[in-house]
Amino acid sequence: MLPLESGPACPSASDAAALPQYLRDFEQAAAYLGPEQLALLRRAWAVGSAAHAGQTRKSGEPYITHPVAVAQVLAEQHLDVETLLAAILHDTIEDTPLTREAIAAEFGETVAELVDGVTKLDKLQFRDRQEATAESFRKMLLAMSRDLRVILIKLADRLHNMRTLGAQSPEARKRIARETLEIYAPIAQRLGMSLVKAELQDLGFRQLHPWRHAVIEKRIRAQPLLRRELLVKIEATLAQQLAKEKLEHRVISRVKSPWSVYTKMRSENKSFTQVMDVFGFRVILPRVANCYHALGVVHATYKPLDARFRDFIAIPKANGYQSLHTVLFGPDGSPIEVQLRTAEMDLVAEKGIAAHWSYKDGSAGPNSAQSRAYNWISGLLEAQTAAGSPLEFLENVKVDLFPDEVYLFSPKGDILALPRNSTALDFAYAVHTDVGNQAVAARVNGKLVPLRTAPANGERVEIITARSSVPKPQWLEFVVTGKARTAIRQQLKLLGHEDAVQLGHRMLDRALETLDSSVERVPQPRIDAYLLENRYPRLEALLADIALGNRMPGQVALALAGEPGREMSGRGGTIPALAHDRIMITGTERGVISFANCCLPVPGDEVMGFHTSGRGVVVHRLDCPNIADYRKSPERWVAVGWDRKVVGDFAAALRIEVDNRPGALARVAAAVAEAESNIDRVEYLERDINVAVLRFGIEVRDRRHIANVIRRVRRLQVVLGVQRI
Repeated sequence: MLPLESGPACPSASDAAALPQYLRDFEQAAAYLGPEQLALLRRAWAVGSAAHAGQTRKSGEPYITHPVAVAQVLAEQHLDVETLLAAILHDTIEDTPLTREAIAAEFGETVAELVDGVTKLDKLQFRDRQEATAESFRKMLLAMSRDLRVILIKLADRLHNMRTLGAQSPEARKRIARETLEIYAPIAQRLGMSLVKAELQDLGFRQLHPWRHAVIEKRIRAQPLLRRELLVKIEATLAQQLAKEKLEHRVISRVKSPWSVYTKMRSENKSFTQVMDVFGFRVILPRVANCYHALGVVHATYKPLDARFRDFIAIPKANGYQSLHTVLFGPDGSPIEVQLRTAEMDLVAEKGIAAHWSYKDGSAGPNSAQSRAYNWISGLLEAQTAAGSPLEFLENVKVDLFPDEVYLFSPKGDILALPRNSTALDFAYAVHTDVGNQAVAARVNGKLVPLRTAPANGERVEIITARSSVPKPQWLEFVVTGKARTAIRQQLKLLGHEDAVQLGHRMLDRALETLDSSVERVPQPRIDAYLLENRYPRLEALLADIALGNRMPGQVALALAGEPGREMSGRGGTIPALAHDRIMITGTERGVISFANCCLPVPGDEVMGFHTSGRGVVVHRLDCPNIADYRKSPERWVAVGWDRKVVGDFAAALRIEVDNRPGALARVAAAVAEAESNIDRVEYLERDINVAVLRFGIEVRDRRHIANVIRRVRRLQVVLGVQRI
């Protein structure tokens, strides 16, 4: 044990000039404290200096400069003396012979507890948020639950380390920067400490992507003169209008950081110019009532953008943040983001839980950042006790720290992290590709739901599977994760290839039949020679190409039959198609049979197929107006029909003429729904003061189903006429 008395004696005020510059800077930042407390801080420095004697940082500076700099970060936020003492001594228990008991004897039990708590946090090694252990999170939350100042010291420690990261190796810099962006910045945000969060993000971004940071920072600084003039003009206008209402206020223009610009460009797929075209202002007012008064003033000055007003004063954010947010149309059409808040709210917004120690008046209320942080931690600890699983506890913490992700439980209690807005189908593929491929429905917290349902954080998801189920192209419209999207596409491609091979085989067989042959009767050497000449690795590839319309079956049949000069013809120039030769549509075909948008055929319609390059067989109704054009290419006609058991829903369209009066559209929509048909889209074709003509895109099973829909709609008094398009 290092005796406390071995440290250097506290210099007197007359010796202040002999103190190192880093200590003088710290004491200047802590000048808000009384003389006795400042003397105690200098005593802590003396003890820390002796304890860290001989230790240096990678930069070559004495090690004691780091804990003093950490204390200075906290002093700049006006933290209490106990926190500053613990910050100066936070590395002593782990890195020096100084013991917890010695610290408690000299500076009190509270300081010793804080130093001990930070020491435990220092042992946490986060490489990334996936690898952070449940036990480490548990220790961190336990330390925070005892005293929130522990995490304040840890965040200040990380902030100073990020400021002085240059002495580290490139690999270490990137690792620490990633850890900062993924762990510490989100913690600061969750605790409402926006200033600390913003600096951690900016420093992390600078180290992780130095070139991107430099380019964006340069662009921000080199803003056009026109924009700077407009910024001043808007600020002056807002200040003038607020002054006319005799509202005491401060208007502050907000400048975006490189990190916020970068993340907005990526998340919203915007250009730099689009992001920077938004002007931001903060208005600080004396009282809450003034905030709402000022809101009316700014709305009268510039027109508000509809649906962009948020009241975080009445309903504070989870981290205690309070403010009024509104977006206005600027003088040149650019959006103006305005935040209105009181001085206390502004302090809490910037300092979060740290504001409790620097703003004494009323900050400990139920909506304070500190109270909410304690409530959050208490809730997590209760959840851990109830669950009894460290892993579940870990995920409960991560759910709140990383709001861009959702954490779901499997029936076995496993936890899967998925992007926000992920569906039950994304969850299925996260469990296993085979589970996703065979999924038919899901149960969320025991309730049966469709696969497109997006479960909320912490919900229990069970996937219902069937061996006969296969992925559907529609799944690609609502899955979120890359894994699900890739697996669905791969399976559809595989299934589509199988269907294409089967269809191509039937089409080629039918073409060969007119030449008194078949695929099986063509000599294998002739097939091999054709495949080699046309660069097909195997027969299946040729058959799939025929089905997709990239090769005409008649031409391939002539080549395989050894009659390349002959032209194939039948009645009206078409290949004879017997009824039993027709391709029967089951509704399960993928990628090789599609339905024309011009006539929207449904089961029961008389149909024909047209062989289209790259699309396979496109099915049309025989009364389709485009049939006349297709007769010019009889070699592309394909005989098709409906299987006795057709599955699935098919697109159809109705032209409905109604009285143009309120509620007419709703009544028609209700009638369609009562007929068990889904409405895909509705659009007005014509409209005057008396009559409206609408096009309803619907989904039906067959002709009988669409006839039932038409009958129900015709019964409505508001309907003047219905016909299928």
